[in-house]
Amino acid sequence: MSSLSRSPTPADLAITPRDRRFGRNGQQGRWWLNGDPIGSAFHTALSVTFPKGEAMFIEAVKAHRDGVGEKLAREIRAFTQQEVIHSREHVVFNRKAAEAGYDLSELEADVDHIMELIRSRPPIVNLMATIALEHYTAMMAAIMLKDPAMYEGAEEEWGALWKWHAIEEIEHKGVAYDTWLHATKDWSRWRRWKAKSLMMLIITTRFWPKRVRGMKALLKQDGLTGWRVSARISWYLLGKPGILRRSFLPWLAYFMPGFHPWNHDDRALIKKYESDYADAVMPAQASSPELAAAAA
Repeated sequence: MSSLSRSPTPADLAITPRDRRFGRNGQQGRWWLNGDPIGSAFHTALSVTFPKGEAMFIEAVKAHRDGVGEKLAREIRAFTQQEVIHSREHVVFNRKAAEAGYDLSELEADVDHIMELIRSRPPIVNLMATIALEHYTAMMAAIMLKDPAMYEGAEEEWGALWKWHAIEEIEHKGVAYDTWLHATKDWSRWRRWKAKSLMMLIITTRFWPKRVRGMKALLKQDGLTGWRVSARISWYLLGKPGILRRSFLPWLAYFMPGFHPWNHDDRALIKKYESDYADAVMPAQASSPELAAAAA
């Protein structure tokens, strides 16, 4: 029996692209998240990575889809559609941040540098990076949806965008991993564990420092610098809401033998919010030309 046939991905899982559009006709406050410069900067710094990062995820998964089963093939198509829509909406979010007066060029240049490195690596290495980063997005999505205070007082459109994105990140959290299991079906368990674990360690040593550096670059533009700002960033990550602190145990689970994203079924978090986006659910066979081309 292959590793993929033993995948804990729920048999009844439905990955549902929800074609929402956010904030087209409005503006974005510089501190759009309840007037909090630290929380706003964290989300904005993270958002800058999404358009090109999620395009990379799509390419990495599609590069290894040959020979997958019918169920996983359907999930890859839905995953692709979701990620294309996410990228589109974060392009808008980032543009609104720029219109609010932020210079994002430093953060965007850092993303471009990472993308150059990725293009120089073999496809299987990119897939390893993708499964690590998809685990990061799923961890943070669960934290964002579990904490009812996370988006209290946020500007309505942008709070809704982040909750919508979190729902779909949880929903498709196993797709890249199942593709990885398929792509490495001839590898030994030791080789697979060693490769994905080393990649997660590499990703982790870069992920949080880059987020903090991005936050500081944005906050500097608001005149917020110095040790007090660094302390407030540390409190945001480790204290309240404690995104880094609360990510530790889910992050550690990635290194356990037999890990799979769906070992923990948190679809209940989706059910809390999915009615908010029911009107945006795409019909099963319908998509825009852009989405159809991406999924092809």
